[in-house]
Amino acid sequence: MPSLFLPTYPNNQAPMAAYMRHQFEFLGVKAGERRQLTRPIAQQSKKVTSAELTTWLEFYYQQPYREYQYVAIDLALANVRRLTPAQYQWCQDQVTVSAWWDSVDSWRKVLATYIWQHQALATLGEDYLIAEDKWLRRVGITLQLGQKSATNPLYLTKMIEQNQDDPEFFIQKAIGWALRDYSKTEPAWVANFLVTHPVLSNLAKREASKYLPGH
Repeated sequence: MPSLFLPTYPNNQAPMAAYMRHQFEFLGVKAGERRQLTRPIAQQSKKVTSAELTTWLEFYYQQPYREYQYVAIDLALANVRRLTPAQYQWCQDQVTVSAWWDSVDSWRKVLATYIWQHQALATLGEDYLIAEDKWLRRVGITLQLGQKSATNPLYLTKMIEQNQDDPEFFIQKAIGWALRDYSKTEPAWVANFLVTHPVLSNLAKREASKYLPGH
């Protein structure tokens, strides 16, 4: 059975909760120590059965303290090469559970890694194109971060065009983030995209232009 292994630091709890706008409870464990303490648990998780792994993921993500939700995401990423389609779907479902940018962007890494391992953007990427939830759409917009020349510009265009009118900060930030990342590989493409999509918010444009020549 999985165990609750993280310590509690009362002096850190209130500041960490305040940083996340008091949406979550914290044990007060900082990221570096949490990752260090999680490392042996992650190694153990690679040796359990697929069914046991599901139990571990569910156990940690349902804990009331935010650090254990991070642990669940870390374990999913550590085991991403052996996740089943059902486990991938479970991970996707958690994007909207106790959702905020910290967990959403961490789940994105798990989901994107799985999709690229299975070369499944054409199939699994469709979920994000049709998603109503803003956090799932944020994942879709940023799904190709770091893919460089392997980025599918058609998919990126679709995700942005379907969300460009949404005033939500986290959506506009994601659009700018995705374009900025792709500009490192295809600056001319991004520069042209900005010209042909004048309705993009100032936030998205500013983020997207950060690495473009002349900006």
